[in-house]
Formats: sequence, C-alpha cells, structure tokens
Amino acid sequence: MDTKNADLHGNAPDSSPVALLIIDMINDLEFPGGDELLEPANRIADRIAGLKQRAKEQSIPIIYANDNFGKWRSDFNEVVEHVLTDGVKGKHLVEVLKPDKDDYFVLKPKNSAFYETTLDMLLTYLQVKHVIMTGLSTDSCVLFSANDAYMRDLKISIPADCVASINPAHTDDALAYMKRVLSADITPSVDVDLAALCQELASVD
Repeated sequence: MDTKNADLHGNAPDSSPVALLIIDMINDLEFPGGDELLEPANRIADRIAGLKQRAKEQSIPIIYANDNFGKWRSDFNEVVEHVLTDGVKGKHLVEVLKPDKDDYFVLKPKNSAFYETTLDMLLTYLQVKHVIMTGLSTDSCVLFSANDAYMRDLKISIPADCVASINPAHTDDALAYMKRVLSADITPSVDVDLAALCQELASVD
C-alpha cells in the first residue's frame, strides 16, 4: 500500500501503537435474547467507559465498530440517535458510551469489524500494532474480529470485564479460546497499564 499520504488526507491525524475498539455497543438490544443481554451489556458499558477515558488520557484512538442492523441507508449518527431517543432497551449503552467528535467509527455488515470495512486501512494509517477489543458479543463479533486481527499480526487484548454474551458460559469459552489460540491478553481493564503498553510498543519497531 502507498502510504505517502500519512494522515489519510487529514482524516486520520492520530498515530498510536495502540487502539481501543468498541464493538456493537451502540445497540438497541431489540432482538431475541436482548432481555438476557441487557444486564451484562450495561455492566460492561460502564467498564468500557472507564477504559475509554483512560485511553483518551494516553492519546489512544477510539474506534467504534458497529452493525448497521440491516439499515443500509443509515449512518452511524442515525444509529446513535435511534438508540438514544427511541425508547429502546439499549439506551444506557449510548448514555455512557456516546461517541465523541474525535472518535473514529466503521459500520460493519457482518460479524467481523474487519470484513468489508475500512478498519484495516485505518489501523494502518494510525500505525497500530495492538488492538484492545471490547463489546458484544464475546462468542460472535468479538471473536470474529479477534480472529481477523490475529491474521493481520496485530497483538490483541480483550479485557475480560469489557465483553459479554447472552450466555456467560459462552463468554468464558470464547475468552479461553482467544487466550489459547490467538495469544490474547484477557487481563481485566482495571489492571491494564495503558501508559506502559504504549511505551513498550513505541520502543519496538
């Protein structure tokens, strides 16, 4: 790839060895199983919000990767507005995780945040070596995204307190798989030293 335009024509001014990926957390939860997912989703939303704040303090870029829920004419802002104002189950998720103006986002048509999206190119321009993955669902979209990140030789962290599935056992199984097969670090977010991680990766070229 020609990387002469190092700032992606002004659209990706950040540069960081680490990026925080928030997967499918802008979510109305209006689907079969949404009732069961509501409590764990709300719980991890609060954890992710804390991790996001700490990431911003370290100038780590935040990337939202979200389903378009089959609404091909919608954009990300419309999805945010829908969850925030239409009286849906997932309102709390947006209340605590509403994207900031300087956050990035990609809309994904399928499970993986990489499949048919601009995420791969964005990470390249940001010079990311390590992705911290959070969100829903651990055994589906997080797992598929982690597999694709691994195939791209990215290092992966998946804080165990920042992911959830409808069935907690499925989360445990998926985390164990990703730790074993993908060499993912599943240390809980409260124990992740973001400053040390950035410094370590910055020194490795």
